[in-house]
Amino acid sequence: MANLHSRRRMMHLNLFLMGCGHHRAAWRHPQSAVEQLGDIRYYERLAQTAERGKLDAVFFADSNSTGDVSDGSWWYLEPLTAIAAMSRATEKIGFISTVSSTFYTPFHAARLVASLDHISGGRIGWNVVTSMFDVEARNHGYESMPGHAERYRRADEFVQAVLGLWDSWGDDALKFDRQGHYADPAKVQPVNHRGEFFRVDGPLNVPRPVQGHPVLFQAGASEPGRELAARCAEAIYAVAYDLPAAQNYYRDIKRRVKAAGREVDVPIMPGLVTYVAATEEEAFRKQRELDELLPADASLRQLATFIGQDCSAWELDAPIPALPPLSEFSGPQGRYSTILRIIETEQPTLRQLLGRLAAGGGHCTMVGTPQQIADRMEHWFNNEGADGFNLMPPSLPAGIEDFIEQVVPELQRRGLFRTAYESCTLREHLGLARPDKS
Repeated sequence: MANLHSRRRMMHLNLFLMGCGHHRAAWRHPQSAVEQLGDIRYYERLAQTAERGKLDAVFFADSNSTGDVSDGSWWYLEPLTAIAAMSRATEKIGFISTVSSTFYTPFHAARLVASLDHISGGRIGWNVVTSMFDVEARNHGYESMPGHAERYRRADEFVQAVLGLWDSWGDDALKFDRQGHYADPAKVQPVNHRGEFFRVDGPLNVPRPVQGHPVLFQAGASEPGRELAARCAEAIYAVAYDLPAAQNYYRDIKRRVKAAGREVDVPIMPGLVTYVAATEEEAFRKQRELDELLPADASLRQLATFIGQDCSAWELDAPIPALPPLSEFSGPQGRYSTILRIIETEQPTLRQLLGRLAAGGGHCTMVGTPQQIADRMEHWFNNEGADGFNLMPPSLPAGIEDFIEQVVPELQRRGLFRTAYESCTLREHLGLARPDKS
């Protein structure tokens, strides 16, 4: 493999797939693919579109509960199962799925992800989460979720046990000697893990993955989440409304990685919602078209929970009434702070605010021409805001097709993004070295 550090720094782009798109009303659009959400060919086509744009990977989040069945913004194929099929419909692009350290066991997760890495030829990543909601916990035998600190201790141990299982096979353990051993017994060793949460004897019943370790992603913004990312993560998904917020997170994580004694460049990819068109006017029309499909009553009820007051009588197409400052708000601070920043920066109408929150929430939203969006992405990339982006199209498939056909060529013209895949594994796409067997 070529020297990964000698290459020019390039942007990393992932496609974050979510049903008909990340806008909660996308499924209501007359041209949405809502009837195809159970058809694996729909997801295969989306992956092929992302591969045509030379993106690093396709990412799936996951949930362990159903949510509101009247709201079509969720999807229903299990991600790891879908990825097995999608990897066979593509050749180069990577695939990443959320894996819950609260609900999986290390052996089960290690076996599934290792199998996918073999099936795909080394194109798999896993996004380790602790899960959050009691409704999920009650589907897995818990009355409620364990406490925050306990979940992160479990996640830390979970990661170490999974890595140990992947390393329980030497890279050259398989011999296929028809007169002797199928595998060298000396190179397949038990793990004998004994921890606070898990007992894992090992070895794994799948040989070492193609990448050694499928790429470990992390997305925690809390203090324990940042510490876990600093110790373990090889790539990070982030939430940032604007460049100052992105820079604060970026600089903090890079500092923590160094403080943890790791000599590795961990790519950080904030979420990005884009509406792109040949003219700015047309791009804003696309945004407005989706916003107007939102059911106002449900959206206003959701906003009321975010801001801690009834807003059902507010005028949809008028400015938002003054809200209390952050210091006087007793509810969850993060989302409320983002709402205040959106109002201050964008001065939206109430309908526009509901649309912003319906498409990516606190994630950055860029609306404009390919050149305008590429300008802003380049500015983040060159000013310690991002090493790339986790693309969250408000509608699918149109949103990613617009980005691939209009923004990617502009990034390529500027020398910011690859024009062809130079490697075959996700680890190589991200500029990460293959780990030696520990």
